[in-house]
Amino acid sequence: MQFLLAMLVIVGGFALARFIVVPAISPRPADLGVGSAGDLRSCPSTPNCVHTQADPTDEDHFIPPIALDADTSPAQAQARIRQIVASMDRSTIITDDDRYLHVEFRSLLWGFIDDTEFYFADDAIHFRSGARLGRSDIGMNRQRMETIRERFGAQ
Repeated sequence: MQFLLAMLVIVGGFALARFIVVPAISPRPADLGVGSAGDLRSCPSTPNCVHTQADPTDEDHFIPPIALDADTSPAQAQARIRQIVASMDRSTIITDDDRYLHVEFRSLLWGFIDDTEFYFADDAIHFRSGARLGRSDIGMNRQRMETIRERFGAQ
């Protein structure tokens, strides 16, 4: 009986943290989107964010954009990226506007949220992917963006 009670407390505590506490302490940022110069917001100083528009000497944050060939329009690129992210685990498309896409990715166990934004310029796909909480993402945002880059190139 004590074992069952202990398991109930553990499972209940996990569920409370996963579905109530984590979302409550990590609201969606109000400053998402594309600026007037085609820029996405900067990464914080923490290493849990990658950004194509960061200073290229910033090894923690900079990641190259996805180049578009002359035969691929921004609208075609957006449709391909939309399809790729929709097929990925624990992804939710939040905003899908002209030349802009915002996707939330959640971690498997705790449901931590990463915001991933795409800006579809004429010659490249710029993106920013960052964790809402914490300091480290164990390289997950960089890895996810490289996976998206590979899948985009394979189509």
